[in-house]
Amino acid sequence: MKEGLVVGVCVSEKRGTGKVNVGKGYLAKDYGLIGDAHAGSERPLSILPLELIERVASEKGIKANPGDFAENITVKGIDMGGIRPGTRMSIGEAEVEVIQIGKEIDASHTFSFHGIALLVSEGCFCRVVRSGRVKIGDSVRLLEEFN
Repeated sequence: MKEGLVVGVCVSEKRGTGKVNVGKGYLAKDYGLIGDAHAGSERPLSILPLELIERVASEKGIKANPGDFAENITVKGIDMGGIRPGTRMSIGEAEVEVIQIGKEIDASHTFSFHGIALLVSEGCFCRVVRSGRVKIGDSVRLLEEFN
């Protein structure tokens, strides 16, 4: 699917921790999610699909909620399989561009929930190209690729 919904808007005060689902926020161009420790960094915004979180939680026999794997935006109903660097998405009022899929393991900046670090293998890292508000229930749409 090329369209889904926001089911989590999550922030943390410091890096290397899980995030709290605050339900809404503001994505600032070239900065990230206001109030999050990763805003302004080399990977200012992270996205994970709820379907992946639920599948992994079920396989491991754990309970997991949006933000538990340290993602900023949790989405539902959108096929993230074909996303690659250069892909753009609208999220609420904002627009983001994918800059990286997955990341290197860096002990000082990699959070694991119950020993699982989903952002390392499956995380979709983005930069904000158009500022705007985002909240639970907003639409997420895949736009054209720019690579």
